[in-house]
Amino acid sequence: MFGNGEKKGSFFERLKEGLSKTKQSLVRNVDEMLFGEKRIDRDLFEELEEMLITADVGPAFASELIDEMKVIAKRSDLSSPDVLRKIMRDNIHFILKQREAPLEIPKNGLYTVMVVGVNGTGKTTMIGKIANEFKARGHSVMLAAADTFRAAAIEQLEVWGERVGIPVIKQKKGADPSAVVFDAVQAAKARGIDVLIVDTAGRLHTQVNLMEELKKVKRIMAREFPGSPHEVLLVLDATTGQNAVNQAKMFNEAIGVTGLVLTKLDGTAKGGIIIRLAREFEIPIRYIGIGEKMDDLRVFNGTEFVDALME
Repeated sequence: MFGNGEKKGSFFERLKEGLSKTKQSLVRNVDEMLFGEKRIDRDLFEELEEMLITADVGPAFASELIDEMKVIAKRSDLSSPDVLRKIMRDNIHFILKQREAPLEIPKNGLYTVMVVGVNGTGKTTMIGKIANEFKARGHSVMLAAADTFRAAAIEQLEVWGERVGIPVIKQKKGADPSAVVFDAVQAAKARGIDVLIVDTAGRLHTQVNLMEELKKVKRIMAREFPGSPHEVLLVLDATTGQNAVNQAKMFNEAIGVTGLVLTKLDGTAKGGIIIRLAREFEIPIRYIGIGEKMDDLRVFNGTEFVDALME
């Protein structure tokens, strides 16, 4: 379900459809700008750079791309703007392939995943989906409802647990998240569980308190099972554009992020943000989400993504 096969299969077609607005804001705008007998000069490059930044790919990537295009333009006679389009495609592909790293679960011992992110990113739903994936791979899985700030978060995780047949460790709303995590790690060790996935709170209006709470959860996990958490997975909403970059910086500086998940790529023109995230953070992109269906969360594949965006 989550593999990288079926290159031109149903998921690839859904990915193409999901990226259609991003393609419109990025690729088609470039195509229209370069279409016909365009004079490749400074004005064109300035227009291109402005358009790229507007498409959320980030000023650093846009500047590097334009610089490379200028070099190519100087040393060769560009008979067709297609050359510039190919340079853009090759650069995007190179950056994204560097961040392509599926989450691998060891065969022996408990593997712990701490999932973080602000409310509204689809974090709890993502947890349910990857829990189902891990179970399908043959791993025993347990969930910990450590977002005790919202009763709805606990209930939602329970619904996913029942749906995919996975136990959920919880306490009542308002309980100490660290106590939930303590119970969950002990239970996972006692039952010989392969993968423990911990949901955490994501309220930003108490940002300092939130980060201290997450640090405490991380310390408890490490204390009760040395080496934990093995993965700190940050879930980002692609529709928020620049805010996703700010969140990545904030969470990474506070607790250290080891993997990214980008959700809601469908229906947004801001999918170019994945390029900026890949360019500015040396953090693997583990999964992308393009819808609500169980198999609309997918292991990230850079080549597949670029093909869907540029075809």
